[in-house]
Amino acid sequence: MSMLIGWLKERIPVSGDRLREMTNEPVPNHLRRWWFCLGGTPAYLFVVQVVTGILLAFYYQPSSRTAYESVRYITEEAAFGWYLRGVHKWAATLMIAAVILHQMRVYFTGAYRKPREINWMVGMCLLVCTLMTGFTGYSLVFEQLSYWGATVGANITENVPVFGTLMKRMLLGGDTYNANTLSRFFILHAAVLPVTIVLLLGVHITLIRLQGVTELEFEDQEPGEQKHFNFFPDHFLTELMIGLVLMILLSVLATALPAEMGPKADPMSTPEVIKPEWFFYVTFRWLKLFSETTAILSMGFIAFLMFIWPLVDGAIRKRWKGSEASVWVGLFAVIAIVGLTVWEAFVAH
Repeated sequence: MSMLIGWLKERIPVSGDRLREMTNEPVPNHLRRWWFCLGGTPAYLFVVQVVTGILLAFYYQPSSRTAYESVRYITEEAAFGWYLRGVHKWAATLMIAAVILHQMRVYFTGAYRKPREINWMVGMCLLVCTLMTGFTGYSLVFEQLSYWGATVGANITENVPVFGTLMKRMLLGGDTYNANTLSRFFILHAAVLPVTIVLLLGVHITLIRLQGVTELEFEDQEPGEQKHFNFFPDHFLTELMIGLVLMILLSVLATALPAEMGPKADPMSTPEVIKPEWFFYVTFRWLKLFSETTAILSMGFIAFLMFIWPLVDGAIRKRWKGSEASVWVGLFAVIAIVGLTVWEAFVAH
């Protein structure tokens, strides 16, 4: 063993002290509260998604002729296939929820402000990629609802000004849902979007390391209390504990509420009620309230405004010193999003 350690030290000249110095970055004390370090939660769930996704891909066949049967085989016959599919499904749901909650936490604590505007924009790109990963994954099952959800989504995309038709053709591999569509969705879901997320995460984490974490102070903080604590082992053990709790939660959800099989997709039979996954309820309800063109243009404007909000907020605060108008805008947005989501969830048509 000593010979092996000596061999490794000679070829990897990094001492334990040097490694601790490189990784043991002081962490602001408010991150002891788990809801302030939600960024690690979607990262952990993303790893779970990658691992379970690779295992599911051994059996999945991305073709309109074989997709449904391959998912049925995973769910009903493959050893622990039902468990892996359930964990994959629930990890996707929790990951989307965690990314949204993390973005809300950053927004309401003003952690997007100078000099962190670029990192907010990177976070918005991560949110979009996460939502698109959920959409493409939902469509791969080739059930009746997922098929028509993908069809409706592509038709909505077509109404985007200038690039809409091109985007729809690239998504479907033609003017309508065809034999090439599922393979496109699979490549997006299993390769393009995960690689994009990894690259964005790399940029996101690099900017955090360069700029540091936004430090928050609380009224209940003790006068002599330290403002920082070590990343390793304190924060590392916190993240590890969160990961273990999430794994237990995913196992319970996958067992108690397993992923089920709906009716196979039938292009000749349109369902009476077409609903997307929960994270698109707000979009679906918005489309029902306005004409397609008005709804799409307004949603595009809202998304663009969210993307550049650090610049807008900076201009507001420059004009009115110390203004917290962003808090009221955020509260209104949260109430609207929750209201539209609940509305769509409980209304059949």
